[in-house]
Amino acid sequence: MSLADIKKKIEADAGAEARKILDRAKEQAAQIAAETDREIASIKNSYEERFKGEQPEILRRREIVANLDVKKLNLGARQQLIEEVYEGALKKLSSTSSDRYIAFIESMLDRAVKDGEEAVITVGKGEKHITPDWIKGYNERHHTNIVLSDVKASISGGFILSHDKVSDNASFEMLVRWLRDDLEADVVKRLFSE
Repeated sequence: MSLADIKKKIEADAGAEARKILDRAKEQAAQIAAETDREIASIKNSYEERFKGEQPEILRRREIVANLDVKKLNLGARQQLIEEVYEGALKKLSSTSSDRYIAFIESMLDRAVKDGEEAVITVGKGEKHITPDWIKGYNERHHTNIVLSDVKASISGGFILSHDKVSDNASFEMLVRWLRDDLEADVVKRLFSE
């Protein structure tokens, strides 16, 4: 045999062997693909059956979360309404008529003054009723020595009385806060009784 014939024979044998290897690889790939498709179908069926079993629980949990969100929104609205009630009380207290305001302040000051010695009273920035003249009259009527501070507090009404490094906060904000602690349950009951 000639060298060219041997070369053709080797090429033919190699081509035949390559086709056999390629056919086996294609067959294996087809088997793997079929096996993978069966596994995918099995997993899909498993998840679908599991979802059918868990669907009622998933829906129940969604409903619970939705109900909690509704309750949270409802509670937020109620808290806002309660806050508005107390802000309204503070505004009403601040806008009391002059005579009633002065009588109320004098009553609170009578309770706050301990011994009549010098004390400093601080009032809010917009205070119109507690003036140096009013303090002078109060001092004369009650034999006290209260001085009106030049410093103004960030309060809407009432006063802060200082004596020997001790302060009595009788601001309207503090009074409303004290009342809120005592009355909040009753306010909630009145606002939201159904």
